[in-house]
Amino acid sequence: MDAQLGPATVCNCFTKWAPALAAQATFPLLDIFCYKPSSESSACHEPPAIDMSQVVQKIDADAKAMAMPPDAKQEVKPVKVSKPRIDCIDGCRFALVFPIVIAHFARFGTNNLTALKLLTQENVLVGGFFVISGYVSAYTSTKLGERKAEDKKLANPELFFWQRVMAYYPLHFVVSAIFAPMFIQVERWYNTPWTTSAFRAFLNFSMLQAWFPKEAEIWNQPTWFLSALTFSNLTMPTLVLPQVAQLSKNGLQKLFVALTGISLLQKVSYSETSRFHSSKEHPVNGQVMHPLIWNLTRFHPFWALIEMTMGVAAVRHVMLDTEEDKKKPTTNPLWMFLAAYASLGLRLTKFDFNDAIIRSVLFVPIFTKFLTQIHRDAISANPAPITRFFGSKPMATLGSIAFPMFILHGPIGQIFYKKILAKKIWGAPMPTAFFPFYLLICLGLSHLTNEYFVKNKKVSAISGKVAQFLGTWTEGMLRDRS
Repeated sequence: MDAQLGPATVCNCFTKWAPALAAQATFPLLDIFCYKPSSESSACHEPPAIDMSQVVQKIDADAKAMAMPPDAKQEVKPVKVSKPRIDCIDGCRFALVFPIVIAHFARFGTNNLTALKLLTQENVLVGGFFVISGYVSAYTSTKLGERKAEDKKLANPELFFWQRVMAYYPLHFVVSAIFAPMFIQVERWYNTPWTTSAFRAFLNFSMLQAWFPKEAEIWNQPTWFLSALTFSNLTMPTLVLPQVAQLSKNGLQKLFVALTGISLLQKVSYSETSRFHSSKEHPVNGQVMHPLIWNLTRFHPFWALIEMTMGVAAVRHVMLDTEEDKKKPTTNPLWMFLAAYASLGLRLTKFDFNDAIIRSVLFVPIFTKFLTQIHRDAISANPAPITRFFGSKPMATLGSIAFPMFILHGPIGQIFYKKILAKKIWGAPMPTAFFPFYLLICLGLSHLTNEYFVKNKKVSAISGKVAQFLGTWTEGMLRDRS
């Protein structure tokens, strides 16, 4: 094999062995004689003239490769593993936002006390939003199958942060600007000082309201979520994602338990100061004991960061699955989904713990487990019906309007149900029978907003330029460049 193959030797070998080898269907040299035309047909056609020098070179190269020692080192190019899109996660967003939309104005939709107890648990459900936010952020910014973050995506942490913010700030800004006259007029009817209105406008447009327990629900009440989310996003590119990405599966499990414990500790501290049970602490009439401490418990950005990091740890555990792990049978995600939402039913029992306890002990951990199960099931050979349902086109569409619906339902609800405003417009708040129409209006306007604003290319282009500008202007804020 070490002897040099000359042209004469090759031609003699080729003449002798070609007829026999041509009969073998897997003979690699058939690729030389057979080509695929541009048409759909892949049949072999009569070959063009053959350059025998190419044949000689190929055989010579094959011979040298066979003669190479088996332990010879060869450069192996790493294969980049692509991340499959997990559509079912988007569908899960609607399963969170729709009950929240109902909860905020449920008392105008029914007088049934039992129904109100079940439907007014928005402070439990919102924890799932923070988990999903961390889950998606880590899935798109860390490496699949490796204990590393995506260096290119986190190379400029300031730009990473501003890009995340500009994904939701434009809609928040536009909706706030459109409804600002309404918000300010309502405050004037309540004789609110102009200085207070100006301060609230500043908090709203700067998304800092979650840091102020007395002002967290100003103007468009649900947008405290964006305030807390912005702080969490600020920590992601330097403090959270690169560090959590380095952990092994065992480390991720321990981190998740530790984060759950820290979150629970704060909730127990609040409950010990106030009440452990919802019948005393969060009745359906909205009167809460120690409201400022309650607001610090449910709105403070630090606790949002804890839940968002739990989502990061959860998805990293799935992303580190080995091929053997992927072959293991997956549990039907349906059971965890039902268990998570069944925890809301405890309000109807003697175990009616307050929203903070239910959220930390049951809903968030179980809902996070549901996300990991539906993720693994989605990339399996035979996904369960619930996985296919949440990944279906209708649910993906509903999931895409979850964010617009979250932003819009508050101002829309105020128009119909805020007593001082609705009385001026309609003579009184809308009757109970109108509630389904309120939900349909929210759905319709959210769809239109998503199609003509959120998906608008001009809006995206402007948002991208603003993010680039702010990223350049704040360069060095999160990572020193010197």
